[in-house]
Formats: sequence, C-alpha cells, structure tokens
Amino acid sequence: MKTGKKIGIAVGAVLLLGVAGLITVRQLRKGVVTVQTGSVSRKSLASVVTASGEIKPLTYTNVMAEGFGKIIGVTVKEGDHVNKGDILLRLEDIQPAADVAAQRAGLDSAGAAVRSAQANGVSANADVAQRKAALEQAKLDWARGEQLYKEQLIAKQEYDSRRAAYDSAVAAEAAAEARIDQARADLQRAQIAIRQNEAVLTRTSDVLRKTTYRAPIGGLVTYIAVRVGENVVPGIQNAAGSYLMTISDMSVVTAEVMVDETDIVNVKEGQVADATIDAIPGKTFKGHVAQVGTQAVLRTSGLASTQSTNGNQEARDFKVVVTLDNPPAGLRPGLSATAKVITQEKSNVMVIPIQALAVRTRTELARAAADAGTRNGNGVTLAAGPPQSDKSSDSGASNSEEVQGVFVVRGNKAEFVPVETGIAGVSDIEVLSGLHEGDQIVTGSYKALRTLLPTATVKIDNQPQPTTAGENAG
Repeated sequence: MKTGKKIGIAVGAVLLLGVAGLITVRQLRKGVVTVQTGSVSRKSLASVVTASGEIKPLTYTNVMAEGFGKIIGVTVKEGDHVNKGDILLRLEDIQPAADVAAQRAGLDSAGAAVRSAQANGVSANADVAQRKAALEQAKLDWARGEQLYKEQLIAKQEYDSRRAAYDSAVAAEAAAEARIDQARADLQRAQIAIRQNEAVLTRTSDVLRKTTYRAPIGGLVTYIAVRVGENVVPGIQNAAGSYLMTISDMSVVTAEVMVDETDIVNVKEGQVADATIDAIPGKTFKGHVAQVGTQAVLRTSGLASTQSTNGNQEARDFKVVVTLDNPPAGLRPGLSATAKVITQEKSNVMVIPIQALAVRTRTELARAAADAGTRNGNGVTLAAGPPQSDKSSDSGASNSEEVQGVFVVRGNKAEFVPVETGIAGVSDIEVLSGLHEGDQIVTGSYKALRTLLPTATVKIDNQPQPTTAGENAG
C-alpha cells in the first residue's frame, strides 16, 4: 500500500472519530438546563413591611365656620406660627354687637326693676308694721268704748265710732299685707327677667364671639381656604360648614401610611421604622409605630369596609401611624412618604435568595422520580413541559399538594430539596431546615426555576444574563 493512501486512510479515521465525538458531546448536552447558582450563607436578617402614605402632624385642627357672616379681615397667612388664642380671622359684627348692647340694656333695666321691687317690699313691710300698731290702738279704744257703753258712760254714737275705727284698722292691715305679697311677686318677676336677659345675653355674646376666630391650638397655619369679602355659613344637619383654614402642630410629625391587609398582622405598636420623604431624597428618618388601625379601608374608595354596602372583595388596607423621632425642619403636611416597618429581626441565621424558592406538587415530584428510574444511559433529563393532569383516582388531594423547596446542585444534577422557611427580608429569606451552610442552590433564571425538574442535568453559568421578554411575561 502506498504511503499517500495510508495517510488518507489515517486522516479519514481521525475525521470519523472527531465527528463521532461531536455527536456524542451533542447528545450528552442535549436537554441540559443552563442555570445561575448561589450559596446558602449566614447573615443578619430583618423582616420589613413597606407602605406608602403622607406626612401628617400628630395634632392638627380644621377651623370651620360657626356662624353666618362676611369676612372683613384675615390676620394670618400660610406659614405663620400662631399660639393658642391668637386672632385668626374676623367677620362683620355690626348686628351681633348691637344685639349684645341691647340685651345688656335690657339686663340693666331688669336689674333696676329688681331694686324697685326690693324697695317696694321694704316700704310694704314698714306700712304693715304701722298698720298693725294702728290696729292695736283701735282695738284697745274699741274695747274700752265697749265697756263704757255697757256702763252707759258714753253715747252709742261714740261707741259706733270706735268700732268703725277698729274695722278700718283691720282692713288697712290686710291691705298692707297684700302690698307685701305684691312686692314679693314684683321682685320675683324682676329676678326672672334678669335670668332671662342673662340667658339671651349669653346667646348674643356667643354670636358676637363667633365673629372673631381664635387659634384653638398652637402651631403652623398650613392652609387658608377663604379670602376677605367672602361669606361663611355654619354646618347644618349633615352639611358641613364653611372650611376656613388648617392649623398643624408640627412639633410631633407622623407618616400616615396604608398597610396591605396581608401584612398588617405583623405590624405592632412600638416597632422600629425607617421613613423616606419624596421631597427630601437620599435621606432616611428613624421612627416608630405609634398606632395600628383596626378598621379596614377599601383601597379604591377610601371608605371603611363597614361603610360599604355592595359586598365587593376589593383590596383592603389598614392605617398605620409612624411617628418620626427627629423630623427635619420645614416639613409640610401632605408630603408623600414611605415607611419601612421592621417587624422582626434575627442575627446569624441561614438564608437564601427569595427567588431560589420553587414550588412543586407531589405529583410532579413522583413523576420525576419515576422518570429518573427509567431514563436511558446518557443520564439526561429534560426541562419540564406543561404540567399534565393527574387522573389517577389513587392520587387524591394529597398528590396535588404543593411542596416548597429549592434545587440543590450536586455534581451536574439539580435535586429538589423541601425546605422550611422563617422570616423574609427584602431579598433573602430564612431557612429553618432542609439545607446546610455552603450548599450550592439554583437561583435563576426565572424560566429555569419555573420549569426545572428534580434530578435534571444542569449547566452553571453565573455570568450576568440579559432580561428577556419571556421572563418578564412570566
């Protein structure tokens, strides 16, 4: 055999071996799932509930109209600091002031009537005393005249005269007694008139007082809703009165946020919170939970759930008040804020990235175990396709039960390991059982975690991966 032919045969053999090798490698790689991995580690972990809301002072008041009138002066402007009792606004007071003046005059008149009745009473009492003395004298004269007449020492005419004088004295005393009763009645009527005038004066004085509005609390004038010349009206039945202005005590500032109903059970008074304010970017303010609402609020309407009559199942929130420990100067009510409430903290716990958690049904796990026992010798396992219905009557509800776990990389295989979890942080979650520190687990991609089967062959690629539209959709 010629040398050239031998070389050709050798080259052909090498090419055949190369092609066979490529085919073998391709077959081995067929169905391999590319994943990203991470390690089980230990660190401190904090469970956080995040909610949004707005800045509000702990104490504030909306000044409302208490009477009818035209505004003739607003003595403050937005941003002014006022003390309790400072004048805020004045209404036209001509008529109320006239009513007060007239009522005070009526009260003075009633007082004079009382004094007159008291004087009449004194005069009537003196007259009664005088009439009693005259009656006693007339009685004695008549008694002596009666005796003398019996002894025929005086004429009958004189006797009759003494008797008439006695009867006149009796009538005069009775008239004086009646004048005492009349004076008492006049005094009582005058005293009642005083009380009546005092009551009316109280009412008219209150109407006059309501033409001058004073600060009910000390604080910052944060909003003024009216202008000079406008008319205001008080509230009537279910209609609210005219809204004038708001005064806010900014010495204690809170972030009032709405917490989702799924998180509210973990929020307690006194828990530490971090607050951020959109108007002050890059800064975090320490605070604590001061109040946890007990009434659910409908997310769309803002009404309490007990006020809703349509029985819908829309999302509900609960109001949580976070008091800022050291609020910055210049805060204004209504600024958007976000509070992160630390509901639980643990140190030196075993954690994994939250995205590493996967859920599989017992049916899927059993099917994967069966497939692993019957696969061919190349040891390849494909990613899972769409879940198939389990029509076996023996499976029952238990086979559809979901199992929470992670995929642990052992060799080139991804084994599904059920885990028990604890508190969850922002990006990590505590693992109570099922894993060991340092275990290598599958953390991505999302598509791989969603479809990966236990004992699947995996290829590790921890290079940064571009986000795909499919993953976003998933």
